[in-house]
Amino acid sequence: MAIERRIALGAELSLSRLVFGAWRLLDGPERPDAEAVARLIGTAVDLGLTSFDHADIYGDYEVEAAFGAGLARWKGRREAIQLVTKCDIMLISANRPDNWIEHYNTDAAHIAASVERSLVNLRTDYLDLLLLHRPDPLTQADETARTLEDVVRSGKVRAIGVSNFTPSQFDLLASRLPFPIVTNQIEHSVLETSALYDGRLDHAQRLRYAPMIWSPLGGGSLFTGKGEREERVRKALARAAEAHGVNDISAMAIAWLLRHPARLVPVLGTMKPERLGQLVKALDIDLDRQHWFAILEASEGHPVP
Repeated sequence: MAIERRIALGAELSLSRLVFGAWRLLDGPERPDAEAVARLIGTAVDLGLTSFDHADIYGDYEVEAAFGAGLARWKGRREAIQLVTKCDIMLISANRPDNWIEHYNTDAAHIAASVERSLVNLRTDYLDLLLLHRPDPLTQADETARTLEDVVRSGKVRAIGVSNFTPSQFDLLASRLPFPIVTNQIEHSVLETSALYDGRLDHAQRLRYAPMIWSPLGGGSLFTGKGEREERVRKALARAAEAHGVNDISAMAIAWLLRHPARLVPVLGTMKPERLGQLVKALDIDLDRQHWFAILEASEGHPVP
């Protein structure tokens, strides 16, 4: 079964099948300068990762600007890449002195201001995809939808998505929009399988949108976890890797996600070029059904009913 290298999100936008997740860009011992970021962007694009996932809050509200400085030094064409960002989480931060409690905000003024800030930070004229980062219990669906429609019609945003939404939350917002919501970015991995059972992946298939996947390697616990579950999953991944001629269980863990018919789009969190190169090999793994279920069984701790 050939794995698609790009995934269409609606009629006007497609993403690379594996997405570069920028949230750890500033987590290293030294802050990367613009030239280092530009090189990282170039490496990702050369590997086929043309889509870059951001959120306004990443790096205590500083990752977007650091990435934008690198993007300005990168020699490639803006049209060759896709910039994704998110808004609505409000953190307590010296960079946001008005926030005295963590909360969410999907009010019209906040969404509009967030889009403008992200455009400036990323040094771009448009965002390919804007996601609402978390469901806001105080969302006024009509107001929020009107604002999302405005930023799309203005040309500042090409497409709208959501993140961490339940199917009913997705459907509420979708009912107010004149165009489709093109993705729901959710947590899913060999160690976090609830999306298989709670309707989120069924919802994606029913509406034919491709979910983006955050923490596709379990936030690193797949490799560092000492529990019985992690040990079982690592062994199952290793057996599958051996059977498929692969020497990297992390690539196999990504291949397990890619095998799902909902056309999942994993967001990779590593900043190491060599690790990106290893993970991209998942696109060449044709994982068979029985090994897929063997990995699921290891994660759940019991055979399927």
